[in-house]
Amino acid sequence: MRILAFGPNGSGKGTQGTIIKERYGLDHIESGAIFRHHIKAGTELGVKAKAYIDEGNLVPDDLTIPMVVEALSKSNDRGWILDGFPRSLEQAKVLQETLREKKIHIDYIFEIKLDREEAKRRIMGRRICAIDNNHPNHIAIAALHPVEKDGELVCRVCGGRLSMREDDQDEDAINQRHDIYYDEISCTMAAVNFYKENSGARFISVEGDRGISEIAEEILSEIEEGEAIKLRQRFN
Repeated sequence: MRILAFGPNGSGKGTQGTIIKERYGLDHIESGAIFRHHIKAGTELGVKAKAYIDEGNLVPDDLTIPMVVEALSKSNDRGWILDGFPRSLEQAKVLQETLREKKIHIDYIFEIKLDREEAKRRIMGRRICAIDNNHPNHIAIAALHPVEKDGELVCRVCGGRLSMREDDQDEDAINQRHDIYYDEISCTMAAVNFYKENSGARFISVEGDRGISEIAEEILSEIEEGEAIKLRQRFN
């Protein structure tokens, strides 16, 4: 099973990816982690990518896409969820063509839809767990509020230390990230629309202004239905 995950920063996309990963035993592949791996390992791609990052520039697609495809190719037999990539229409087109050449088929694409202002509010209130950054903690949402221990707020899931990302409190940085995501001309939403029309995968679109379990139930239900259809087709 191979899945692409889309959603604006703050939508809970990573949390849903973790739920799906655990349900089906998939690899959860995040674009940021791929860069960190290659840079830490000192690979040829990592060295080239670091030079761009150190200068504050975006890593070109001809470096980024090979890193992503390599990670997907090395995933376990059960499959993967790709989270955080592609971020542009051009990346989506090149990635799709590269996967087709390697005969890698995308089965499902899910999109979490969320109002831009609500996404910003969620970003500024979220707290990051040192043990697992996909553990949801949020100071403004009662169901996700961290717990207090020895006078400090800790992760509601595992008790890990909590912190804030600096750019989560920087409205200009948040707006810049969201400008990229919500752009329907050349950036992430353009990529989402491209996949809707061209991927052949089952497309799952869910409203993100609900609880984690509700969103997860809808996504998982769509995947289960898709798997049931594939099974019937196989034996017909």
